[in-house]
Amino acid sequence: MQLTDIGVNLTHPSLAEQCAAVLDRAYAAGVMQLLLTGTSLEGSEQALQICETQDESQQRLFSTAGIHPHDASSWSADSAAQLKAILSHERVRAVGECGLDFNRDFSPRSQQEKVLEEHLALAVDLQLPVFLHERDADQRLLEILRDYRDKLPAAVVHCFTGEKRALFNYLDMDLHIGITGWICDERRGTHLQPLVREIPQGRLMLESDAPFLLPRTLRPKPKNGRNEPAYLIETLKTVAEHRAEPIEQVAAHTTATAQAFFRLPRITATDARH
Repeated sequence: MQLTDIGVNLTHPSLAEQCAAVLDRAYAAGVMQLLLTGTSLEGSEQALQICETQDESQQRLFSTAGIHPHDASSWSADSAAQLKAILSHERVRAVGECGLDFNRDFSPRSQQEKVLEEHLALAVDLQLPVFLHERDADQRLLEILRDYRDKLPAAVVHCFTGEKRALFNYLDMDLHIGITGWICDERRGTHLQPLVREIPQGRLMLESDAPFLLPRTLRPKPKNGRNEPAYLIETLKTVAEHRAEPIEQVAAHTTATAQAFFRLPRITATDARH
């Protein structure tokens, strides 16, 4: 059984300092391919560097490149050209993390919207999929996406935590959905449990969002409280339970979907042993 983690913040200091060990634990748990999330220009460069230095096989580690909406205020006249240069690398498979966050509003909403459109224009130009962040902004995100969707190869709403209306609107726009350990959270994630069965095969992907969102169903819990890609199996179990599908089946179709979305090589049984 193989899994693909489509979103891990491996450049976060808590993971980067023990990068090789984190990856070894992920591979041992069956998480055979990982997409390292770029959330700033510097972080996107770092994610790419990890891919190039920690994966000589060129089959397991890939990355995204973008500027998170929290940091949209950092966008400058040079940002588009700098981002395009990073996106030109073979290991970089999607534009983002980009989007809208009207929950925390760390950057002005008008600036978030401008920077999102800059990312979408790059994705259209380079014909790359988009890795989207959205909180409390689904209606506005859909309005902006509508002008670009027909020109984009694909887009995923990463770490989906919204309600039924948002999910169905995203699916109607032919977007993919990323599910994290949020679904394992009995305090705030139970609304996702009946919704996850509404996501068709071919549109569902799994992600850890490590070191954040440790699945609360995990036993025993790590003393440091930090999430890792190796714990993606816990999210898989919860998703499989609420889709009434065998875990092997969910692993197979979410992995196939991720490989098609990000144009990842297929990992054979022989490759998995190395």
